[in-house]
Formats: sequence, C-alpha cells, structure tokens
Amino acid sequence: MNNQEIVISGIHMELTDALKEIVREKMQKLIDHEERIIGIKVELIYSHAKTHQAEFTAKGHIEIRGPSIVVSASDDSLYKAIDDLTQKLDRQLRKRSRLNRVKRKTTHAVEIPANLPKSA
Repeated sequence: MNNQEIVISGIHMELTDALKEIVREKMQKLIDHEERIIGIKVELIYSHAKTHQAEFTAKGHIEIRGPSIVVSASDDSLYKAIDDLTQKLDRQLRKRSRLNRVKRKTTHAVEIPANLPKSA
C-alpha cells in the first residue's frame, strides 16, 4: 500500500464518488511508476465564461523531491481535461526522470593544480 496522499477538490462544482474514483485511478498510475512522489493535489474547476460556454479546468500539483510540478489543462469536457492533465503530468515526470539520469551519467573533469612530491 502506498502512503502517498491524493487530494481531490472541486471549485464551483459538486464532486461525485464516480468522478473522484476516476481521478484517483489516473493519479495512482502516476504514483505506481514514480516512487519519489510525496503527494498529489487535483483541483477540478468549472467556469462559465461570458461566451455562455462551459469550460472545465483540471489543475494538478505533484509534490516530489525537488521542485514541485504544477500543470493545468482546460477543455469543454471535464473528462477530456482530466485526461489531458494526466498526460501533461506524466510527461513532466518523465522529463524530470530523464534529466536526473543525464545528470547522473555526465562526468565533469576537474583539474586540481597540485605539486606532488616525486618518488625516489
């Protein structure tokens, strides 16, 4: 059992148990392939623009060792916004992992001027 916390909140909308479960499943997949995640917070926002068109925004905040990852996705469909958010978070996690691997493999040559005694 993972001890990472997933917090889901809704702004200007009611969250159903089914919606919470969908988000929890998608975020759990991210946690399963990245063990460094400490916690995930997801905000689902409903906004009714002046154009009389409903828009949903999904914001994700991953707390991880190092700088946190914050991403948002907007769409007319709430489920599409959640899918886009999951893809963006996954890309950011992969990018972070790839950068860590590159930094680990790169060696830096350092010249230290020193006068060493000659052996007899």
